[in-house]
Amino acid sequence: MPQLIVLPHVELCPNGAVIDAQKGVSICDTLLDHGIEIEHACEKSCACTTCHVVVREGFASLSSATEMEDDLLDKAWGLEPTSRLACQALMGSQDVVVEIPKYSINMVKEGGH
Repeated sequence: MPQLIVLPHVELCPNGAVIDAQKGVSICDTLLDHGIEIEHACEKSCACTTCHVVVREGFASLSSATEMEDDLLDKAWGLEPTSRLACQALMGSQDVVVEIPKYSINMVKEGGH
C-alpha cells in the first residue's frame, strides 16, 4: 500500500502526516479522509485551484494530468513543475510526498463570485 507523506503545513497539518493511501484514490480524498482539510472550493470538479499541491517525491507514479488540469494549474499560486490539483491526481503504487502551499487562490474567501 502506498503512503502519502504530507510535509508540515502551519494551519492544516502542523506536524506533517504519513497516511496509508489506496491506489486510484485522489490525493484530495485521501487527505480529507484523514482529517486534513485541504480546500476544495469546486467540490473536486477540476474547476478551481484551491487544492493545489506540490509533489516533492513520487510525481511520476501519479495519474497523468489532463489538459484541463494543466490549464487550471497555470492560475495556481506558487506553481512549480511538479504541481498538481489534489482532486485530480490519483495515487499510484509508489509513495508520494506532497507540500500544501501556504496560500491558495480562493475566490469564495476573497469575496469573488
